[in-house]
Amino acid sequence: MAEQGCVRWKRFGLILVPVAAITSLLIGAMAQGVIGATFVVSGNSFKLFAKELRGQGFTLAGGLDRTRKGRVIPVIVSGIRRAAVTELCTSTLVRTPMGTVTMRLTGGRGGNEVDIDNLVLDVQEGQTAASIRDLELGRDAGTLDQVPGGGGPAGTFGSQARVVTLRNVRLGAWAVTAATFSLPDLDLRVLRGAHECY
Repeated sequence: MAEQGCVRWKRFGLILVPVAAITSLLIGAMAQGVIGATFVVSGNSFKLFAKELRGQGFTLAGGLDRTRKGRVIPVIVSGIRRAAVTELCTSTLVRTPMGTVTMRLTGGRGGNEVDIDNLVLDVQEGQTAASIRDLELGRDAGTLDQVPGGGGPAGTFGSQARVVTLRNVRLGAWAVTAATFSLPDLDLRVLRGAHECY
């Protein structure tokens, strides 16, 4: 009973030091533009499918997304400087008073291509067949320079390549940003029920 209310300084220090280090790292990354401080993600992830994606400049690094309620979500930040995509589809499920509906966006069909500059995807999981040229695996994420905004905190694991081709891309993502996103045949639909891209 006599020990109630006492601070165990050694235990406090063991907890405080790593928390302070991580906080400093995140604040520093936000200040350098590595992690977007103003982009708050929704509470729902979405699916993205592409039949083929050909990219110039490719990066992979670890990152964190944050919801409005303060939930922190670890993600893989995948960047492509210039991408040409065929048969693009994104979908998300939304709960409504009428039941679940699917918001679905498609483009790049019938011989058309979707052109994207400075594409950055915050990915939770993914599957694809990949062909990569001039790969640098294990590079410091703070030094990645193939894609603007595609790096990660200094001292953490990162990778980059000069050219990448991905086929049958299936991604579960929390956020996508791009400098330009050109869809010559954009089709946006709201469908009753679950009609996801894959």
